[in-house]
Amino acid sequence: MHLRMTGNLLYDPAPELPHTRVAIELNDGHTVAFVDPRRFGTGQLVQSSAELDEFLAARLGLEPFDEDFTVKHLRELARGRRAPIKAFLLDQRRIAGVGNIYADEALFRARVHPLRPAGAVKPAQWVELHEGIVDALRAGVAANGATIDDFRNIEGARGSFQNEFLVHLRAGEPCPRCGGEIIKLVAAGRGTYVCERCQPKPRARRKQR
Repeated sequence: MHLRMTGNLLYDPAPELPHTRVAIELNDGHTVAFVDPRRFGTGQLVQSSAELDEFLAARLGLEPFDEDFTVKHLRELARGRRAPIKAFLLDQRRIAGVGNIYADEALFRARVHPLRPAGAVKPAQWVELHEGIVDALRAGVAANGATIDDFRNIEGARGSFQNEFLVHLRAGEPCPRCGGEIIKLVAAGRGTYVCERCQPKPRARRKQR
């Protein structure tokens, strides 16, 4: 079973738990349930490893912990693209596993503005952004994720990464790096948090006559 989630995977949840979308009975008698109050999640049954690999390859890019996820790989993916770098990071067909929170945190670490066109990110910034993506995800994994609305891990425990956010959800607060004010804007249709002192806003392109 492949799951694309906004909800939670729970191990041996309470019977008849509300918002259960998928329930999997394991051979040892235990149950894993996918619970999603927001109804954004989907489930897809696959019957072999080969079928799963084919399904994922058609829909997902490399994960940031993959050994082939390199600075060069990122630069090649972004070459010539005018979409904002935030949209590029959130496109699961290009990079698998970077959500809204982690994109904000990675861009802040790399000092890259979320509205900068992906194709205009400088070589040195790609090095920092690659490191920022991996570091943000590692921090999230170590903290068992971020519990903002209803996230729980498979044992039902809350995550704590929200206590370590550098910019996400911190609008109006001082930047932890420079002391400037963190602001909220919209990028790629998502609420986005940025320090425009540390992450300079890209210049507007001149209109061609």
